[in-house]
Amino acid sequence: MIFSILLYLVICIYLANIFCVIATLYIERKQSMIAAVWILIINFLPLIGFIVYLIFGRNIHLNNKITRIKKDFEALYNKYLIREKYLINSENVVFTDKNTIKYIDIIKLNINANKSIYSQDNDISIFTDGADKYKSLIEDLKNAKDTINILYFIIRNDKIGEKIVDLLTERAKAGVDVRILYDQVGSILTPFNMFKKLINAGGKVCKFFPITLGHHISLNYRNHRKIVVIDGKIGYVGGMNIGDEYMNCGRRKLPWRDTHLRVTGSSVYFLQEIFLTDWYYASNERETHEKSFIKRLFPPMVSNDNGSIGVQVVSSGPDSNKEQIKRSFIKMISSAKKRIYIQTPYFIPDGPFLEALQTAAMCNIDVRIMIPEMPDKKFVYNATTSYINDLLDYGIKVYLYSGFLHAKMILIDEDVCSLGTANIDIRSFALDFEVNLFVYNRPFLLKCIDIFEDDMKISKLVTKKQYDSRSIFTRISQAISRLFSPLL
Repeated sequence: MIFSILLYLVICIYLANIFCVIATLYIERKQSMIAAVWILIINFLPLIGFIVYLIFGRNIHLNNKITRIKKDFEALYNKYLIREKYLINSENVVFTDKNTIKYIDIIKLNINANKSIYSQDNDISIFTDGADKYKSLIEDLKNAKDTINILYFIIRNDKIGEKIVDLLTERAKAGVDVRILYDQVGSILTPFNMFKKLINAGGKVCKFFPITLGHHISLNYRNHRKIVVIDGKIGYVGGMNIGDEYMNCGRRKLPWRDTHLRVTGSSVYFLQEIFLTDWYYASNERETHEKSFIKRLFPPMVSNDNGSIGVQVVSSGPDSNKEQIKRSFIKMISSAKKRIYIQTPYFIPDGPFLEALQTAAMCNIDVRIMIPEMPDKKFVYNATTSYINDLLDYGIKVYLYSGFLHAKMILIDEDVCSLGTANIDIRSFALDFEVNLFVYNRPFLLKCIDIFEDDMKISKLVTKKQYDSRSIFTRISQAISRLFSPLL
């Protein structure tokens, strides 16, 4: 009798597990690597594995609300978009940097895949030091007159976090419209009480994808963007969140190297659009397109106040299966004629991206990739270093930065680069909400090349002999981490 019951239970679990595997294959039919890993987990943990997948993996019912809001805001630029698309497709546009014409296909891709309007009235300041970035940001916040919109993956409850919240509270008391949006998982240790005084002063604070019982959004989807827009005229975007570690004085005491941008010009409009899309999705506020509201958040640009740098703002996320930023990266790689420089804290590419790099190297293009020597997440770092052999075998140079490198940059030749929040990993490509600036301007690119080459001076070049001498324990750790890398 007991044997019959046990046999019945085993058969039921077996059949249920087959159903779970089939369901996973259907849901992840476009992501074979991710599907294979989850099926492995489901088979090792029958039924339990599928429950874990539903919580931490892809979600069957990703809400369409964010797509609708995005379309509403895109309508604001419809006429401008059509005009720019016509100009570029007719090749009548006059580029402020004549070298940009060589990479018009990248501009067209970003327009068609992401509706990313190309503007060339922008000015950009680049920060490689957290203290410099925060000094500039705080000064701009102090001078804010009308609106401050802030979105960060992480806002720490530490010295710099408290300083910025105190400043925002002062601005809110002065009548400035202040909004803060932050990711719930990224800021899991940040108490909401930290923002109480700001809320009491009239500021608005909201969590993106909050963790609640029965919440319909998977924990696997995160908002990794870092956007600040002040008075609709000044924008910040890049790798730095709000935390003491970005000034090398956090708890972990890692030597931290990052990159962040301050932007003025028409590209700020599109940073504002992305923020508002995320804000209206996450908050209970009802979006409005009243003229007075639009004029406050998208004030007319005074051409004499800005520069002449060509920029496209490209966003991507799980609300779309186009993986826009990754596609643009691959297009950049295929367009390179001389060099490809990449800085990323995590290098966990999918097949198409890795093959694009290998192909470029086989075309005698100088491909260099810089990753940190000191990890912040050991498991992820093991996955990253497991790919070094796939690079060295094709003549790609790999550098280990002396410290933790959190910068996200890819540049080609001397004419096009992309900087922002996206890492070179599967998570950034498909699972996280990201935003990057694509910059077309040789003088700016030369600055970025100088930054990369300065970082090379304090980095170690990995040789094939050194890499092959790693211990058997390291090889096993890398193999396991790489196996599960699609889920990291």
